[in-house]
Amino acid sequence: RSLNADMKPPDLEKLLSLKPLIILSLFLLSLSSIAFYSLRIPIGSPPPEILPPDLKIRPGYDSYDAYIHRQLNKTLNEKLRQIWKTRDWDRKVRVFSAFFQSLKERNLLSNDSRSLCIGARVGQEVAALRRVGVRDSLGMDLVPAPPLVVGGDFHRQPFGDGSFDFEFSNVFDHALFPWKFVGEIERTLKPGGVCVLHVLISRRADKYSANDLYSVNPLQKLFSKSDLVEVREIDGFGLDTEVVFRKTKKK
Repeated sequence: RSLNADMKPPDLEKLLSLKPLIILSLFLLSLSSIAFYSLRIPIGSPPPEILPPDLKIRPGYDSYDAYIHRQLNKTLNEKLRQIWKTRDWDRKVRVFSAFFQSLKERNLLSNDSRSLCIGARVGQEVAALRRVGVRDSLGMDLVPAPPLVVGGDFHRQPFGDGSFDFEFSNVFDHALFPWKFVGEIERTLKPGGVCVLHVLISRRADKYSANDLYSVNPLQKLFSKSDLVEVREIDGFGLDTEVVFRKTKKK
């Protein structure tokens, strides 16, 4: 289009002098956009100032559906599920049985404990509990594996308050919202009930993990309704620390 007669042509020298500033501004804007999309805290997270400093939430999820989809990529992998049900089955049931038998010997688990395994995949942990005599045991995972594992999201367990005497999990690192993960455990545990977590401390977990834990301190803060009973080193399928909590009894 032609210029309006009253408009003056732009001052070329002034535009050229502003060019470096324009380029710098665009560059900084691009950097801030990249930082926002790569480092933002997932939707539904608490403000960063109340996150324990030794617990880092991994970036990269635009929505909860995106997180669930990524988790299902592993859970529904047919090759992995076949391995879990066959080649890995006996070995994992044997190792988990030793862990649970040790807990029984330390009076943290009994044959009468109604028990839940969180993130139980195809149910090795449940089979191990039943092997050592804890018959009333059940597993929960995003994908059910009858008869040992029912479907459920550990951020919102499908069970009533105070349903269990004992809960076990080795998938804390898969929780996108660790405070919800722990909150649901404390909700569904009976007063005096025991929770045992197997976690990895100070080293980055697998690619499906949603958080990284660098000390036991964040767990103590998250388990606000429970007392820390003990912490010990273990060798548990890539996890190195066993942390035991007991839910505070009502007064």
